[in-house]
Amino acid sequence: MSDFIVHTVPGSPFGRSVLATLEEKGARYRVAPVAPGAMKAEPHVARHAFGRVPVLEHGGFVLYETQAIVRYLDRVLPKPALTPSDAKAAGSMDQVMNVNDWYLFQGVNSVISFQRIVLPRLLGGVTDEAAIAAAMPKAHQVFNELSRLLGSRTYFAGDTFSLADIMIGAQLDMFPQLPEWAPLTAANANLVTWQRRVTARPSFTATTWERVAAMAQAA
Repeated sequence: MSDFIVHTVPGSPFGRSVLATLEEKGARYRVAPVAPGAMKAEPHVARHAFGRVPVLEHGGFVLYETQAIVRYLDRVLPKPALTPSDAKAAGSMDQVMNVNDWYLFQGVNSVISFQRIVLPRLLGGVTDEAAIAAAMPKAHQVFNELSRLLGSRTYFAGDTFSLADIMIGAQLDMFPQLPEWAPLTAANANLVTWQRRVTARPSFTATTWERVAAMAQAA
């Protein structure tokens, strides 16, 4: 089977979801770095019409949208399976993946992690504390709901690690180093335990921002 090429920006949680999925599968891949300022220009918009990351190339097949990519990888690389065979567990996984895209990222991680880490680290900007404060009510709502959905289970779809854990894990990875983590998890201790469990996996230790940046430099 052909190797996989992942076009992404180092530090992107969506790109990391794809890379961690490939690591879970034990697949060979390479990172093709995309500069943050080049996402809306050629040649990247030829790969992704909306100028975002990640994009997967596989033997001439080009695919964008993270959920589509990780589901594709779970089909073409069926072992170990990252989608539960039980319909209800799979439905729980799908629900959490959509919570990730529509509520955890939009208006929460896209604001808080961006303001705390991406803006000063990559763009040389100054953190907007007012923007973070405005995002916190939604952040509390999302964290509380994720905690409820997780409950006492080991993973979001039950006892088995799934694509939902990969995507939420990638989004939450930077939060423990932020001052907002403590208030957001004060009543959600299960999320703290879950986050430590997920980020200790080899697929996550192999795809940290620093390691992906190193892969991008070597490309």
